[in-house]
Amino acid sequence: MASPSQYGVKYAVHIISSHFGDLVAKVCECLLRRGPLTHQNIARFTEVSASQVKNCLLVLIQQNCVQAFSVEHQGGVGDAPRRSTEYMALFDNIIHRMRFPKFMAVVSQELDKECVELFQGLLQHGRLTLEKMIDRAKCGREDSTAQDATRETLSKLINARFVERCPDPEPHLSPPSEEEAPARKRTKSSKMAIEPETIEERVLAAAAPMEAKRFLIFFDTTTEEDGQKTEDSFLGVGEKRKSDAFESDKELESDGDQVLWRVNVQEFMHRFRHKACVENVRERLDGGAAVALSAMLETSRSMEKKVKTDNSVPLSINTITKRGADESYKIDLKNIIEQAQNEEVESVVLERYGRVAYRIFRLLSKANRLLETDKISDTAFVDKKEISKILCRLWKDEFLHMEKVVVTAPRQMQFLLWKVNKSTLWPHVLDEMYHAALNLNLRVAYELEKENELLNLPIEKRSGPLEKSLDCMEMLKPVDFVDIYLRSERQLKSRDEKRVVI
Repeated sequence: MASPSQYGVKYAVHIISSHFGDLVAKVCECLLRRGPLTHQNIARFTEVSASQVKNCLLVLIQQNCVQAFSVEHQGGVGDAPRRSTEYMALFDNIIHRMRFPKFMAVVSQELDKECVELFQGLLQHGRLTLEKMIDRAKCGREDSTAQDATRETLSKLINARFVERCPDPEPHLSPPSEEEAPARKRTKSSKMAIEPETIEERVLAAAAPMEAKRFLIFFDTTTEEDGQKTEDSFLGVGEKRKSDAFESDKELESDGDQVLWRVNVQEFMHRFRHKACVENVRERLDGGAAVALSAMLETSRSMEKKVKTDNSVPLSINTITKRGADESYKIDLKNIIEQAQNEEVESVVLERYGRVAYRIFRLLSKANRLLETDKISDTAFVDKKEISKILCRLWKDEFLHMEKVVVTAPRQMQFLLWKVNKSTLWPHVLDEMYHAALNLNLRVAYELEKENELLNLPIEKRSGPLEKSLDCMEMLKPVDFVDIYLRSERQLKSRDEKRVVI
């Protein structure tokens, strides 16, 4: 996980500011720019009181935007090691907040409206216990009905892997041992270089619950007649129950500890990533290849541990086509994603610099090595004077990498070599995307604030040019997918009732 870029931080801060206010955004920006900090250091760098920093951190933790963890520091001479709690901003989780409408659309397509309403509550509040979910559902219902319905709805969301248990609130991050450091140094010189884990990756791995416990539910129900307490437990789809392993969990929950639940962002990112791969294969190959790839990804989705994985798990022909065969296949997700990224960046070059620059950039991208200016001119059929201007323009905008080579024999000459360095280009393009998204959000916020009085005008006063302006402003309002879904359900229900009457 690379550190967020310049405009990535600005975009994340804007999201937090628009959702939770400027004070919370100030604390979040401090963590994004400076990395993990203690409570005292946050108050010192932001010049905010300790109580306000505490409240801001509680909001960010509740909304899954900050993760706390404890670290051990070496004490002085004769002093014992001491522990301190640090707080780390989760950049990806902040950006995922802009994908909430897409999450809602997926849930509304696959599950019923009760699941959509409960899922919306989790998006709004970040994390909830079963008791809080039941309290939200009690409006207009009897207690027993609301409890049973909420348990059933939560079970559906967990079985679909749309909801998961929250991670450990404060995992302990042990310092790397002396044996691990030399091993990592040796891998740098090997062919398969392994990058060391970042602090964020180590903390998230330490906080994540076990896979078997991640989608496990224990329901404690108390009967009104005899006051006896019974416990209903079951596992999510694909999990195997192990009662002995979870005996300690039952004891903890019987003592009054309540399990917190949150939206499983990883499941949605798996789906979106797989959908993008399928569409890319459909465009490059055909519909049959896209159907086969979709079937393989659907089967292997629950077995993938990370979102950004290079290859899928091996699948046999029997698993894919339900026919007996011994061959097994893996999906090269890394290659599909790289081709999609190449096409996306090439489209940016085509729109911004023209077709000649697009042809040059595509040539260098396919070559994947340094090429001299005259070689590029001869291959792309472009005049040498014109190609030098285009190459320099792409280089200034950080789309190309340039190296100068000086030859002294028999006379001194200088050559310019050009290459598409994808390791630096992809983060640059992503930062430009964050910049564009930030500008769009700022423009929408500006227009909505500018026309706030017009939007609140009664309908009878809207006429003439003012009505057209208001219609344009209505299009800038955020879309409520839940409201649209519930309205469509009511319309279909009333239409069915009319047909029955007729």
